[in-house]
Amino acid sequence: MKQSTLSEVKDAVTRRATMLVIGVIALQLLFIASFVGALHEPRLKDAAFGVVAPGALAEQTVSRLNELRGSPLDARALADEETARKQIVNREIDGALVVRPVGTTDTLLVASGGGRTLSIALGTLTAALEEAQGRSLRTVDVAPSSRHDFNSLSSFYIVVGWCVGAYLCASILAISAGARPANPTRAATRLGTMTLVALVGGLGGALIAGPILGALPGSVWALWGLGALIIFAVGATTLALQELFGVMGIGLAILLIVIAGNPSAGGALPLPMLPPFWNAIGPALPPGAGTWAARSISYFEGNDMTSSLLVLSAWAVGGALVAMIAAVLRQRRDSEPGPGAAGGATDHAAAGG
Repeated sequence: MKQSTLSEVKDAVTRRATMLVIGVIALQLLFIASFVGALHEPRLKDAAFGVVAPGALAEQTVSRLNELRGSPLDARALADEETARKQIVNREIDGALVVRPVGTTDTLLVASGGGRTLSIALGTLTAALEEAQGRSLRTVDVAPSSRHDFNSLSSFYIVVGWCVGAYLCASILAISAGARPANPTRAATRLGTMTLVALVGGLGGALIAGPILGALPGSVWALWGLGALIIFAVGATTLALQELFGVMGIGLAILLIVIAGNPSAGGALPLPMLPPFWNAIGPALPPGAGTWAARSISYFEGNDMTSSLLVLSAWAVGGALVAMIAAVLRQRRDSEPGPGAAGGATDHAAAGG
């Protein structure tokens, strides 16, 4: 009886199952470390900040801001308020202080469409500095977020939805036939299916977040295109990783997209408020590139999207190419005769003769 039970346990707890469980635990701990590490203590760090002031006062103010402890601002002098507004809309700077020597009230320009948390942080910091100088502050939102877009998070949530659907769909396509490695035809079919999923999912997300819920303003067509690109990029990457590493590739996709990508995307906390590691990797991963582009479409007239679209395109093209090349190489390797095939055939012929 004991021997039978022990045998059943050994059959149930295989080496492969053990390795998969260890992998899941590792992903779990990495998830906690990444999200808590990125979001537990938000601080401004080198936020691009403009200063508009006459003459030497501008340079004095810039120097004072750049010498603040912890370097929360990366300040630079600007010619006038119109230039400051234009640079905010173009996403070149996160905010600007317009100093008015006549009177005691200055103006802070922010853009809550790029992240309300960042706007509030800039306002809190600048107000404290102004109060220390015996001055007051008036805040003007140059690119305000929609009143239906709480904390400017809808652009992040729509991108997360597109990413999650993409890697889940790609995972299902990869394991639906028992995780069989794809031959070129099967790989092309999976990528073609991901294209259809991308088009439908991109349109659905754009319609829900836009006209249906009114959470995101801006062009539905542009959001549709962005969504389709995000879905295909994440799906193709997941398929490529599965081709290279089998089932473990799905775990690697989760590591890239969810564990590394989501907390660094600039959604819950905009990039200038993230720790250095997450600030550095965020723009290079699909969630970060997608969130930046979605906010540009919704609140910044589509400005400063080129780098984000290039990043997403690189993931899409790279994933598709790797998936196809891996399938072709595997087919060639599988079609090659084994080392003893020729000798075996000769012996068989001789025996038949």
